[in-house]
Amino acid sequence: MIQIRNLSFSYSRNNVFNGLSLSLEQGNVYGLLGQNGVGKTTLLKLMAGLLASKAEACQVNGFHPYKRQPDFLQDVFYLPEEPACPLETVAHYAENNGFFYPGFNKEMFYSLLDRFELRPDKRFKNLSVGQQKKAHISYALSLNTKVLLLDEPSNGLDIPSKSIFRSIVAGHISDERLIVISTHQVRDLENLIDPIIILDNKGILLHASIEEIAARICFQTSSDNQEDALYSEETPMGYSLVKDNTEGVDTKVNLETLFNAVLIHKEWFQDHFKRV
Repeated sequence: MIQIRNLSFSYSRNNVFNGLSLSLEQGNVYGLLGQNGVGKTTLLKLMAGLLASKAEACQVNGFHPYKRQPDFLQDVFYLPEEPACPLETVAHYAENNGFFYPGFNKEMFYSLLDRFELRPDKRFKNLSVGQQKKAHISYALSLNTKVLLLDEPSNGLDIPSKSIFRSIVAGHISDERLIVISTHQVRDLENLIDPIIILDNKGILLHASIEEIAARICFQTSSDNQEDALYSEETPMGYSLVKDNTEGVDTKVNLETLFNAVLIHKEWFQDHFKRV
């Protein structure tokens, strides 16, 4: 559904991507992780056609995003980390703009607002930042586009709302839909994002499913540090370890410790998680 081949992109003299290749398939909720400045938002904007790429370097649903053709736009939606504050009410905004998306479901939109305990007759300017975020998320999901790109969607949400957000997204996963979520808040989205993509300023450090990650490395807690660990972090419960899974141990993937381990052992992870 999304094919990126040998993509290069720069802001003036600041090179962001050089030869980036990535294939994303429908039916998944991809987690896009990386430190500040590695290009997560830039990549989403390239996929949405908001930044220029060469046609052969980026294809989404068979379209070159930067051409911004109507058939492309009606099935792709990008929600930025800080969406603009519309002048109208939440209801008018959704109904006036949802018209451009054939899959827009007004009943679903109002149902999602209700789950977030948000009134549709409220003007955006009279809502808190967190409430505005809930309205935009409800709108984005109710459009039912084949490709949904979310940039830091859990930022600004309180703890109950983050739980509702996870539940809503999980309920909107389908074999025909592809969702990409860029986030720093990995704890907010554990058990939701899969596969995992970790970027750095030289490209992709890791692109793997949770199942693949669990098969190749294990996550343990120990009372003492262990020299053979790829990553070790002292916690109140002891040491949180990431280790090469040489014995086929089945452990739950901890995304936060995984991320830290990948940043420390970039070459090891790139070598052990090579994609054909």
